[in-house]
Amino acid sequence: MTFQEQIKQGIPSVLPQKKERDPNISHAPKRKEILSEDEKKLALKNALRYFEPKDHAELIPEFKQELEDFGRIYMYRLMPDYKIFARPITDYPGNSQQAKAIQLMIQNNLDHAVAQHPEELITYGGNGAVFQNWAQYLLTMKYLSEMTEEQTLVMYSGHPMGLFPSHKNAPRVVVTNGMVIPNYSKPDDWEKMNALGVSQYGQMTAGSYMYIGPQGIVHGTTITVLNGCRKIDNEGTAGKLFVTAGLGGMSGAQPKAGNIAGVVSVTAEVNPAATYKRHEQGWVDEVITNLDELVARVREAKENKEVVSIAYDGNVVDVWEKFDQENLYIDLGSDQTSLHNPWAGGYYPVGLSFDEANEMMANNPELFKEKVQESLRRHADSVNKHTAKGTYFFDYGNAFLLEASRAGANVMAENNIDFKYPSYVQDIMGPMCFDFGFGPFRWVCTSGKTEDLQKTDEIACQVLEEIMQHSPKEIQQQMQDNITWIKGAQENKLVVGSQARILYADAEGRIKIAKAFNDAIAKGEIGAVVLGRDHHDVSGTDSPFRETSNIYDGSKFTADMAIHNVIGDSFRGATWVSIHNGGGVGWGEVINGGFGMLLDGSSDAEQRLKSMLHWDVNNGIARRSWARNEEAIFAIKRAMEEEPLLKVTLPNIVDEKLL
Repeated sequence: MTFQEQIKQGIPSVLPQKKERDPNISHAPKRKEILSEDEKKLALKNALRYFEPKDHAELIPEFKQELEDFGRIYMYRLMPDYKIFARPITDYPGNSQQAKAIQLMIQNNLDHAVAQHPEELITYGGNGAVFQNWAQYLLTMKYLSEMTEEQTLVMYSGHPMGLFPSHKNAPRVVVTNGMVIPNYSKPDDWEKMNALGVSQYGQMTAGSYMYIGPQGIVHGTTITVLNGCRKIDNEGTAGKLFVTAGLGGMSGAQPKAGNIAGVVSVTAEVNPAATYKRHEQGWVDEVITNLDELVARVREAKENKEVVSIAYDGNVVDVWEKFDQENLYIDLGSDQTSLHNPWAGGYYPVGLSFDEANEMMANNPELFKEKVQESLRRHADSVNKHTAKGTYFFDYGNAFLLEASRAGANVMAENNIDFKYPSYVQDIMGPMCFDFGFGPFRWVCTSGKTEDLQKTDEIACQVLEEIMQHSPKEIQQQMQDNITWIKGAQENKLVVGSQARILYADAEGRIKIAKAFNDAIAKGEIGAVVLGRDHHDVSGTDSPFRETSNIYDGSKFTADMAIHNVIGDSFRGATWVSIHNGGGVGWGEVINGGFGMLLDGSSDAEQRLKSMLHWDVNNGIARRSWARNEEAIFAIKRAMEEEPLLKVTLPNIVDEKLL
């Protein structure tokens, strides 16, 4: 069968031969034993819904074994024989260009070069899934290949519920992930529902088909490191040392961002497969396995003011403690392990090997939890010793401080309410970017051509330089940082998987860049382009410990903004929309939404991009303004001056003396 025939086939009527997992790639750890005997039967019944009764007797022992061995039913037998990667859009079967674009984006998320655990359909973050099993993948791709522009595909936590009649201006796909009743949003609730096959953790851009590899966070991390250094002093970044952890998924962006920012960076990673994968991909310069060798190499790099990224193959707690013992000064420190998922592979305790930890995680989860919390206390104690010497430490929104506090670590401020260290959103991204409307706008060239990506880079740079000429002084630094970024995008070799780019931009920048792309497509200068963004943005996400951690009016635990965002995007022209529980900082800790939009050069696409992108950004600025964030008040007033139909309720400020 051809590739297109296999896509259109969906779930085969004749079962393919049983397949084994590839031992040469990274796999998800075994999930904890959480189902009762009756629930295991229910999980099997749920999985068998995808198959004709004639196949049930053959599949039951196989799926039962998967559940016992891995804690989940992945249906490895159904893994496609073809290689999964983002092909040119013309390679995909279908009746709708928009549906073909979504097929491309799904396959990019599952590309072995992109995904963290591709055979378990997990893109990043340890549990950020595109689908729960391979039957869902096959059926979804089949539906997309059949879809017309008078239909909408409804995705229910990885399960394709079906194609429903709609209209051409409706989203082609509506995605939900993990949208459970609030009282059932604890980590073990996810474990049980995911094992039953009824809900999944979509992370942010994993379950919304908008992941573009570690590049997706490089720009934001670069901005954070640059401005973290600016908070220390005005003497530049040369020779400054940045210490952090995590190379597996989005965190793999950190060493590349460190290089772009011009610092010496050390990123620890306990999984050798992740460490060497990033090294092979050119995302980290050197790998060191010995602590004494690491200390000597870092001293040399600091003294010579090198720009170099070093991966330490081991536990980050050992690095913090060793650098303290050796009195090696750390300028900037953070952590980007997946602590939203601390008991199932998101954080590995010090003192255990990677394999020992995985075995304990599966077979003795209570002891593993004790070891993780003990490690977090040691981790925090060592960070405290460095900050006492002057290190600037920030929480990278990965729930490090939250889980450390729950472990009893010394991370609370004197009032015992706030954390002693700020979130990077509180100190940097919130007031400097999100409140002004700047966030991680991204695009993918569906032709797959590198020359198309280069052309879009040039278009975006030209648009930004034109905008900067009349930008107010309040956002000149942001504009210049973004122009510098896009000019260096090609030489920094950021592409892994699809021909994609990320660029922090505000509403004006996003709309004008998108219109310029659409014009270029209409002229035949480039192929069709998919627009999107990270959920980690101005208005897509309500997350009290990250995206909305700089909301101080008492509303940071509400999720109205994220829900408004996805509803508003839906009727303003998005090609697909998504809303998730649990991305980034943990199940039950955040609600986040995203979108995708295909630009095809048409006047319809121009109308949609103007309407949707304006709302997608200004919805968040309005909420941040109402919270009395000074920068957001400035930004929304400016937006109202430019758009007469925009009328936003502004806050009145109370004189503190009166209170």
